[in-house]
Amino acid sequence: MTLAVEKNETTEGNDGAFTVHRVAGHIGAEIGGLDLSKPLDDETVARLRRKLLKYKVLFFRNQHLGHAEQIEFGRRFGELTHAHPHEDAPPSDAPQILTIDPRVYERRYGSARPDSQERQYSYYSGWHTDVTASVNPPAISILRSEVVPEFGGDTTWTNLVAAYEGLSQPLRALADGLTAVHRFSAGRKFDDNEAYARRINDNLLISEHPVVRVHPETGERALFVNPGFTDHIVGLSPVESAKILDLFFGHLSSPRYTVRFRWDAHSVAVWDNRSTAHLGPQDLGHLDVTRTLHRVTVVGDRPVGPDGFVSQIIAGEEFTTEAKVKVS
Repeated sequence: MTLAVEKNETTEGNDGAFTVHRVAGHIGAEIGGLDLSKPLDDETVARLRRKLLKYKVLFFRNQHLGHAEQIEFGRRFGELTHAHPHEDAPPSDAPQILTIDPRVYERRYGSARPDSQERQYSYYSGWHTDVTASVNPPAISILRSEVVPEFGGDTTWTNLVAAYEGLSQPLRALADGLTAVHRFSAGRKFDDNEAYARRINDNLLISEHPVVRVHPETGERALFVNPGFTDHIVGLSPVESAKILDLFFGHLSSPRYTVRFRWDAHSVAVWDNRSTAHLGPQDLGHLDVTRTLHRVTVVGDRPVGPDGFVSQIIAGEEFTTEAKVKVS
């Protein structure tokens, strides 16, 4: 039997052609032929958005962007949020920028979190979808690298639509009717006197989301849980919730649904935060190296489940353009 293989693409835009090279079986494509530091016409942006919806994460190499250019590029996909619900000191001229750098973390919270005792190269390096503690998590995230180590520091993404479709029919039916509570540091305990815990407690964000999210643009269903933020499933006992979430977490992080990206300096990754989760670096915590990246996020809407359930606020406010960070 002969299997059909989808060929890589060349997509024409008003400003020329860009290329699309698939990089994994279920997720990811590398885009070539565009300079993101320059304005893109509407047709090219629309084509990029269609590729993003299809491949879930797009990678660009050799993109020499500053904060202003990254913000301008991000705005082509929608209104940008403030840097982060906990970020009280973004760049003064670029409040949309979240800088991910261990030195920034150390200045604010100390050298390591007690739960890991390793150097923190991101706020949370386990599997997560960005800011699902918020009732309206970002729709799209855009991350660019400024300085990367000579080795290590890769990021991995998983396709939550493919993960949902990979469940058996009875499990899909079960998941379709469930909701779950999301919060910062789900499942991890900190001393209330720690700076990181105080920042979380001073800026509580807790939301109830459908376990299965219907994508607002494609209609696809995604398994919308993640170990970083999903605390428990509503209506189940603690034991039942933990076992079902462990099953879902193990399933969505299966290598079959993932793509791993090796960062070079001046790389850019754009991902659909409504249908993906990602895994930060797992191999740098014992090292003293420099890794500096900058992220912007597009304001999202409230997730909706297959049964019409719309995400609800338990604590906090929507994640928007405004800075609402409280500091104790």
